[in-house]
Amino acid sequence: MKVLFAANPEKAHFLPMVPLAWALRTAGHEVRVACQPKFAPVVTQAGLTAVPAGRDGDLWDLMPRHPDYRGTAWRPAYGLPVPYEVAEFPEKAAPEYLAESYAAILHYWHKPACFPMIGGLVDFARAWEPDLVLWEPLCFAGPIAALASGAAHARLLWSTDVFGVTREHFLRANPARDPLGDWLGAYARKHGGEFTEDLVTGQFTIDQLPASLRLSSGLETVPLQYLPHGGPASVPDWLRRPPEKPRVALSMGISLTDHEAGYSVAVQDVLEHLARLDVEVVATLPDVEKAKLTRLPDGVRIVPYAPLEALAPTCDAVVSHGGFGTFLTTARHGVPQLCAPWDFDGPVFARRAADQGGALTVRADRATGAVVAEAVSRLLAEPVFAERARALRAEILGMPTPNDLTGRLEELAVKHR
Repeated sequence: MKVLFAANPEKAHFLPMVPLAWALRTAGHEVRVACQPKFAPVVTQAGLTAVPAGRDGDLWDLMPRHPDYRGTAWRPAYGLPVPYEVAEFPEKAAPEYLAESYAAILHYWHKPACFPMIGGLVDFARAWEPDLVLWEPLCFAGPIAALASGAAHARLLWSTDVFGVTREHFLRANPARDPLGDWLGAYARKHGGEFTEDLVTGQFTIDQLPASLRLSSGLETVPLQYLPHGGPASVPDWLRRPPEKPRVALSMGISLTDHEAGYSVAVQDVLEHLARLDVEVVATLPDVEKAKLTRLPDGVRIVPYAPLEALAPTCDAVVSHGGFGTFLTTARHGVPQLCAPWDFDGPVFARRAADQGGALTVRADRATGAVVAEAVSRLLAEPVFAERARALRAEILGMPTPNDLTGRLEELAVKHR
């Protein structure tokens, strides 16, 4: 069959799609990946065939109309934006609030992110006639193209499903206005259909999280084991030798180091405190962050990048921003973690991980050196964290692999076309 993947130009959204795309390809199916033209090199670098669709859109040029824009910089607040915070705080799910907040996020995010690709993707889908369209949950061009071409379609999640849970709260509240439905419905009618809820949440959902980390919803869900793909990488010589002391990795993401966003972790302070523990520290820091260090503490190795799939199994603990790929790559190896998230789904995802028992979490703006060192000491000293981390590893490895899922997707494509 023909399978079309669709993603907005974000590596964090696209890279989790790659293992399933390759599984379908090696099972004999034709696979294409639709994206904005500027993102095509990322797709082809993964060994997949890109379909540049529509035109490039620069979402960051539109940030001045974002409610978190403060003069000269985008300064996102802690946690989920409207309306998706109701997935965590359902008491906020008042009808008029949900209608207003959907209108707001359409204005400053979904429309400008998706509009540049919609027309081109519809044209390609009608010409290529895919059997199945798999789209990441913020790429609404995907379900529109599926409707226009008669394909079955599904969401492929890259984190916990705050989108689907929020939509369920919206439907229960039954507001008089549905800005998201109205927007998608206009495209549906343009292409010979009508609005249905699958344009928001897919005809089914592929979820790469183990059950212990998911938000529950009533949507049809197909589990998929997460397999890491971080792009091109090579294993350095030092990583081929076993560590002489317990190894702690510090994997820094934008949520920890983006000073422009109005929050930061004092990296020097964190490294100084970790160096006082009897451990080896490996910190992956971009050169711009490394240049800010005043000194390199003993026992600390700074590298601009190391493939986490190779680094994580050598570690006794990992400290990170708690991103989906970073967390699950580490979890696959049964390693205890400290998550220091900030914006969007990071905090709710980190709390789910802490509830599972193999991780601790702290807000990024409270992750001082002393706090991080104390948490790492607990992860290393208290056996329960390693036990729960191993339990999470077993849960992940018990899920269907991408190769296991290809036959099921063939059935679902026939069912939903």
